[in-house]
Parts: sequence; C-alpha cells; structure tokens
Amino acid sequence: MSEKLIQVEHLKQYFPAGGFGKNKKYVQAVDDVSFFINKGETLGLVGESGCGKTTTGRTLLRLYEPTSGRIVYDDQVIYDSEKKIAVNMLPYRRKMQIVFQDPYASLDPRMTIGDIVGEAIDIHHLAKDKKDRYDQIITMLERVGLNSEHANRYPHEFSGGQRQRVGIARALAVNPEFIVCDEPVSALDVSIQAQVVNMFEDLQNEFGLTYLFIAHDLSIVKHISNRIGVMYLGKMVELADSYELITHSLHPYTKSLISAIPIADPKTARASKRIPLEGDVPSPLNPPSGCRFRTRCPYATKQCAEEVPQWREIEKGHFAACHNLEKINS
Repeated sequence: MSEKLIQVEHLKQYFPAGGFGKNKKYVQAVDDVSFFINKGETLGLVGESGCGKTTTGRTLLRLYEPTSGRIVYDDQVIYDSEKKIAVNMLPYRRKMQIVFQDPYASLDPRMTIGDIVGEAIDIHHLAKDKKDRYDQIITMLERVGLNSEHANRYPHEFSGGQRQRVGIARALAVNPEFIVCDEPVSALDVSIQAQVVNMFEDLQNEFGLTYLFIAHDLSIVKHISNRIGVMYLGKMVELADSYELITHSLHPYTKSLISAIPIADPKTARASKRIPLEGDVPSPLNPPSGCRFRTRCPYATKQCAEEVPQWREIEKGHFAACHNLEKINS
C-alpha cells in the first residue's frame, strides 16, 4: 500500500475583495478541496484558467495562508484551522518546493544565475564553504542541462526554456521531497515542453520526488501523472487514476475537457464527438448556489441549484461530486 506524503482536507482560500461588515466580499478561489498525494507519485491538477489550481498549490505550501482546512505533510500537521495549528514553515521549505509558471517573473533580474540557485543553499546553510557552494550550484545547473558558464549570466540572457531550467535547478538545490509544478511548461514552445516534461520524469526517478503537476493541457498531464484531479471554479469535481479518468470519466465537465484534447489522426478526430460547454465561467465573487457547474451543465436539475453535491468515492480510487452521475453515465 502506498504511503501518503501530502493530505489536504477541506482546504479553503478566500481573498478579500472590498466591502465592509456584512457587505464584505470574498473571491472564493479554493472552496472545500480535499485530496492526498502518495510518496513518489505525480498528481495532475487540471481545469480552466481561474479555477483555483495555482492557488491550491500555493496554499498547500502556505505561500498563501489558508482561510481554513487542514494540511498534513508526512504525518505532521503543518496547518489546522480548527486546532489553530500553523507551524513554522522554514524547516519544511527544504522539503517542499515550487517551480513557478512564468520563468522570467520568478527570477530576480539583478542576480546572476549562480546566486539565484545558491540563495536557498545559503538560507538553509547547506554548504561547508564557498567551494562547496559553487560545486553544488554547478552540479544542479548541469543536472538540468546547463553548464558552469551559465552561472555568471543574468536571467535576461536566457531563452524561456533555459530560464525554466534555472527555476527547476533552484527548486532542486535544497534536495526537496515534494515539488509543486505550477504550469511549468505553459509558457514554452511545444518542442521545449517535451524536453522539460521528460526532464521532470528523469528527475523524479533519480531523486524519488513527489509532484503536484498543475496544468490546463490534459494531453501533457495524462502523460506525466499517476492520478489526475479536475477543478472547476474553486471546487474539485473529479479525481481518479490517469488512465481511468481519460477512458471512463464520470463528471460532465471532465468529459468536455477530454473531448477537447487534439487528436493527431484525422479519421479518429472526425469520428470523435466534441462536447462544447455553453456560457462563461461564473465569477468566484458570486458563485452559483448548489453545484457551481450547473449554469453550464446540460444535465442540471432543481436539486443541482439547491444542494452542493457531495465529494464521494464512486469506485475504488475514483472520486466525483455530481448529483446525476448515474443518469449521465447510464
């Protein structure tokens, strides 16, 4: 049986958005999300832009302090709103790292690549002396396909793919166990995307890493992930094994996402049925009552407007939140 490294229970992240007292408004970016990640696996997280994927990853690392919920890392509670537990995260920063979406905005333009990668080594006192620090930096750069000459250059001297490699080297510098990959290939060319995704897989095999891989491209996520979670407007709507989700999806939103995956074979593409979604994503400032997907769902009923669907295990390891699963999948 796999050992759980991360457990997230009823996680909420609301951001203040103006107003006072009873009229105070909040952006409900993440609302009651629960999942776990086993040691050594990759959990993919997909959904439309603005669904709360990135906020979930950053809140899990407590880069954003959660509004409520519970986060457990390797059997240690690092946050619990009910018991008012919020541990000092500095010791956990070595174990939990992040690779940001924008490789240019996440690198300090005033620092050399060597200092960017070496900063975490300095903070956590991982080097014995200057030579050891330099050797560790060069080792990390070489591991991600760069070399010693790059250490003295600045971020603006690199391509997007190279800058993302620097971001990966920085995350690896402290020898972490868990990495949040926040859309790490979305800003890159397709040919570079493949190189970076393959590198992530090689690094996982070499260092025994655990990933939360956030993306909006299901074709990439299904390639790298062991399990996939689907989010819509701050809610998790489905979670299952990667193959199971792609071949036997249950939720209508997941079905629509899967139908949009491009197919290389023209005959297969013409035969496949596209499931378009009507309307736009509602505002997280004022989400719909009941099921948040009901305003765009062809199967919506009166119950969908009145009750929030329960997050439940439909089959072993396959979770979903929908009132009409039996009707949709009959």
